[in-house]
Order: sequence, then structure tokens, then C-alpha cells
Amino acid sequence: MSSRSKDLRAIRSGEALRNAMLDLLLEKSLEQITIRDICAAAGVHYATFFRHFQTKEALLDDIAKDQIRQINALTLAIRDADDFQAGFTALCEYVAEHRELWSTLLNGGAGSAMREEWLRQSQQVAAREEPINSWLPAELGTICAATLIAESLAWWVAQPEDAYSVEAIAGILHRMIVGSIIMPA
Repeated sequence: MSSRSKDLRAIRSGEALRNAMLDLLLEKSLEQITIRDICAAAGVHYATFFRHFQTKEALLDDIAKDQIRQINALTLAIRDADDFQAGFTALCEYVAEHRELWSTLLNGGAGSAMREEWLRQSQQVAAREEPINSWLPAELGTICAATLIAESLAWWVAQPEDAYSVEAIAGILHRMIVGSIIMPA
């Protein structure tokens, strides 16, 4: 077998494990999921799991990092857009489409690690960007924005699904962030 086919197989196996974990998280909590469950749902051998991840928590962390990268990309698009409200709506629509996952990531056993990773990635992104305001230190603005978004989304996905619409949460985020962080003093 060529190294290229081994690489492709490893990529497919890793993706199958991620998808299996996401599917299983829709049915049960992380604590109820076993590595054997993940392997069975992914259609991969038990030993294959350990070639990719040390634990099921490491698999969840990998998924979380990918989701945070996607959220940060949406957040940057908000900052660069002329219509902040539309950007917050797109961000909230993304979370709503993946509500169970985000509920698990933000409010489950990996919640604190998720927030730390979110802030870490946000700070890396902010270090490459021009500050929005001269009055607000960029590092503090990043901490405030990332924390405000993460905590607001965590609160939202913990509410009954029909309690607040995408538009309502987007409006709340818009008012809190644009009014306190983005708008110049």
C-alpha cells in the first residue's frame, strides 16, 4: 500500500471518528459515550481510534478547535462588514444549526477548556489585526468580545430551543458588542 493511500485512509478515519462523535453527541452525553461506541459508529477498528486520539475528550477537543476556528472566521467577518447586525445573525444561525454540538461544547464537561481555547484562538487572530478603537487596548477588547460572545451563546443554547430566536440573540449580541467594544468613543 502506498503512503498516499495510507494518508488518505488516515484522513478518512479521522473524519469518520469526528462525525461519529458529533452524531453520538446528539443522542447522549459525553459521559455516556464510549470509545467503542465511537468506533462502531465510525466503522473503524478500536486500535485506529488511538492512532488519532488518546481519549474521547481529545477527540472532542479536536472538534471544538475546528468549531472555534469557524466561529472566529464568522466573528472577523462581522468586524469587517458594513452591516454588523447581519454578521451577528449569520453567527447565531450557524450556532442554531449546530445547537446540540454547541450546547455540549459550551455547557458540557469541556466547557471551561472550550472557553480557554476560544480566547486563545481569538487572541491569536487579534494579534494579526489592527485595533478597532484607540481607547480600548486590543488585548482587553479581544478578551471582552470573546468572553461576551461565548457566555451569551452558552446561555442561549441552555435555554429551551424556542425561547429566543436567532434574530433576538443576534440583536442582543449586536447591542452589547457594538455598543461597548466596536463603536468608537
